[in-house]
Amino acid sequence: MPSLGNYTTDSTNGHSNIFGHEKCDAYLLFHLETFLGKGFRAFLYFLGLAYCFVGLSAITARFFRSMESVVKHSRTVETLDPRRGTKIVKDEKVWNYTIADITLLAFGTSFPQISLATIDAIRNIGNLYAGGLGPGTLVGSAAFDLFPIHAVCVVVPKAGELKKISDIGVWLVELFWSFWAYIWLYIILEVWSPNVITLWESILTVLQFGLLLIHAYAQDKRWPYLSLPIERAERPEEWVPAEAAKYRPLDKVHDPHSEVSQVGEEESSGIVDIFSIHSGEGTAAHFYQNLAGEDVTESSTPRNGNIIPEESDLLSIWKHQFVDALMLESVESRKLNNIYLRLARIFWQSLLLPWKLLFAFVPPYHIAHGWIAFICSLIFISGIAYVVTKLTDLISCVTGINPYVIAFTALAGGTSWPDLVASKIAAERQLTADSAIANITCSNSVNIYIGIGVPWFIDTLYNYIAYKEPLRIENAEGLSFSLLVFFSTSVACIGVLVFRRLTLGAELGGPKVWAWVTCIFFMFLWLIFVVLSSLKVSGII
Repeated sequence: MPSLGNYTTDSTNGHSNIFGHEKCDAYLLFHLETFLGKGFRAFLYFLGLAYCFVGLSAITARFFRSMESVVKHSRTVETLDPRRGTKIVKDEKVWNYTIADITLLAFGTSFPQISLATIDAIRNIGNLYAGGLGPGTLVGSAAFDLFPIHAVCVVVPKAGELKKISDIGVWLVELFWSFWAYIWLYIILEVWSPNVITLWESILTVLQFGLLLIHAYAQDKRWPYLSLPIERAERPEEWVPAEAAKYRPLDKVHDPHSEVSQVGEEESSGIVDIFSIHSGEGTAAHFYQNLAGEDVTESSTPRNGNIIPEESDLLSIWKHQFVDALMLESVESRKLNNIYLRLARIFWQSLLLPWKLLFAFVPPYHIAHGWIAFICSLIFISGIAYVVTKLTDLISCVTGINPYVIAFTALAGGTSWPDLVASKIAAERQLTADSAIANITCSNSVNIYIGIGVPWFIDTLYNYIAYKEPLRIENAEGLSFSLLVFFSTSVACIGVLVFRRLTLGAELGGPKVWAWVTCIFFMFLWLIFVVLSSLKVSGII
């Protein structure tokens, strides 16, 4: 099979016309593909790309549910009240709120882009030039996160409902590192070592993610000298209102039959309440006091909320995942009176069926606090990302479209689906805008420090050992131009959020008219980025 990574299109003045170049000899599955017409092949590959994005949407619910189980893990802490001489037993979550947002939430939702960039880097090992799919997708994903996802979050709250950031200090820290990530990328591309990336530049890029974690944690804990002197607004005791929850937690009543039935309900709903991890329920809000000398274990019920079903129950739940994958109609769908809506849902479930059946192999999230399901979900996402890179190469090969253009548009939007779902859930169900906006800003930081830093580290390390040469960036000028456009438009986006806070008192929600005006403005900024960046990397401007 010809190497897709080594393919270059014939170009004139830096760009090529669609379908106007020589025959593409690369193929996906069968050599017979090369005998099909270019237009038909392009249609099939775009269709395959869209179906991969459907697969990402299918794994999203299971991935989020496993991530919720990981973050909800709590531990029992016993302390002695010095005044009363009694033991105070309370539950504390293992994960810090801010660190969980930056690591599991932001990293997890950005994993499709990160795995795609890493796969692209591994394919290019041994080449002096870095691949363009990874950086293009990650920069395009940052623009998609900042503009369209903000646009959705602004209009999601109910009419008149205002949701603001409660911990503005943590958000400012995350925002600083998000902006610095793109300034840093421009510096290493155009200032320090133009058009090349050295080993030390890639190492420094990755290490800055650790600095982000330390700085954000210091701000959350209000460490002196390392945190901004900004007080945190009062957080509600119930971070997510009870009426907002769409499911009954499994850790309340140990009923295996109810557990099995709830699996299907959660998966069929498409989204789960991943942000109940920030509620006060099951955390330090619950205290258990008993007289000195009394046995704590005998005087209270299980407190850590981590009741794990029996092995037979787990097998039943796992079996039900396969049964649910084969169901084309849910109980709610059967109650619909509109036959066309029912048929549309059946058609959609038919499209999802192969993906759901494949993802049913992911173990239940009850095992090991959800870690096994979390890791398996990431493995499946990586597999989809690998197919996406192959299809993107073929689309570029057949049509002559610059890979950066495909990365800025189709790949950025398709792989950012988990980001969109996560922020939308937060904007709908949380009482504040913290996680909805933090997911966006943190994902952008993760995109650069990890998504670009790790792949470049892999390639620069190999080049340094094998050739004593740095990694060269093809079309670095176009990528740098995209960074400048993104930076300029992002300043306008953040300016609007600040203006909304000063005038309306909140970043999200408010009167529907102003919410929709903000939404349209954010989408306009995204179009500016996509159009200008695509024209530049294609050599048109």
